[in-house]
Amino acid sequence: MIGKLLGWLRNRREPARIPEALWLDVSSRLPFVSCLDSDERLRLRRLAEEFLTEKEFTAVGGLELDDAICVSIAVQGCLPILNLGLGHYRGWVGIIVYADEFIIPRCIEDEFGVVHEYQELAAGEAWDGGPLLISWRDAQMAGDGYNVVIHEFAHKLDMRNGEANGRPPLPPGMPTAEWQQVLLASYDAFCAAVDRADDGGEETVFDPYAAENPGEFFAVMSEAFFETPQRLRAEFPDLYANLARFYRQDPATRMWPAGSAAPG
Repeated sequence: MIGKLLGWLRNRREPARIPEALWLDVSSRLPFVSCLDSDERLRLRRLAEEFLTEKEFTAVGGLELDDAICVSIAVQGCLPILNLGLGHYRGWVGIIVYADEFIIPRCIEDEFGVVHEYQELAAGEAWDGGPLLISWRDAQMAGDGYNVVIHEFAHKLDMRNGEANGRPPLPPGMPTAEWQQVLLASYDAFCAAVDRADDGGEETVFDPYAAENPGEFFAVMSEAFFETPQRLRAEFPDLYANLARFYRQDPATRMWPAGSAAPG
């Protein structure tokens, strides 16, 4: 069942306002929102309201959809486009929210042309031109460097010019060659760190899943950019600088709540 707020939003030409109590309850749970200045928080709130008006939420897996769930996902998903605009999320509408992790059928062809079918347990999935799938259980883990919502919305940004390969459309004046060079150099360094960890070395600072491919690396590092920015800046300064130019934000300079993971 869609919450009352969502039903009201969708029946209006202009976005309705998220009630103050609901906004405070949702935003207080997200340290990367609490660290925004007053102007940024207001703009994020208005952006989330527009997002809720445009998108359609569906609950599956026994989850009862309510306003708090939808607002939380909207707020987290809109943070990456705070200074980019809602146009970056045009071309798709649906958001499917599962109660927990879900199964996705996969099909791959190996180097010998043999097709293998299998099932994968997932916390999120972004479909090119289609809906975005989110585990609400995982979405509630936001705040310490793991953020499935930001991860999947980063994929959506990446897909604006095709497959999710870590090369999203770049702003004017940002050379593609420079972006690619920094991304791949950082990715190779991270993959080497993962290999060392697998051989008994020190565990990586960030989720090893980022070593899957450059597209996943971009999405995982986008999580880190917004949730643990100082940690990312210390580990991959050039990558952090490029993400700051891409997202037009500099989270490492914000005033983070005491005890949050951002100082790293």
